[in-house]
Amino acid sequence: MKIAIVIGSTISSIKDRAIMDTKLLVCQPADETGKQIGKPYVAIDLVDAGTGDLVLTCHGSAARQTPITKDTPTDAVIMAVIDHLELDGDIVYKMS
Repeated sequence: MKIAIVIGSTISSIKDRAIMDTKLLVCQPADETGKQIGKPYVAIDLVDAGTGDLVLTCHGSAARQTPITKDTPTDAVIMAVIDHLELDGDIVYKMS
């Protein structure tokens, strides 16, 4: 699993039939405080996340293990929205 922040969405009217009814969100990798790092990527949203949400994403073959994405051309999914992150007893991120 990786931490990312949702920075936007994408509309694709022409796509593989297996992912036709999915919502595609643009994610950017983030550190544990929500600071954006790395290059953006697109992920299938499984949990109704939205722009600005800090999320957990799953990649590669693990992304194809859900009922929605099984046997689909999927490389990344959003599988959770993070409410807060605690590290060493300190809350380093809290959803606003």
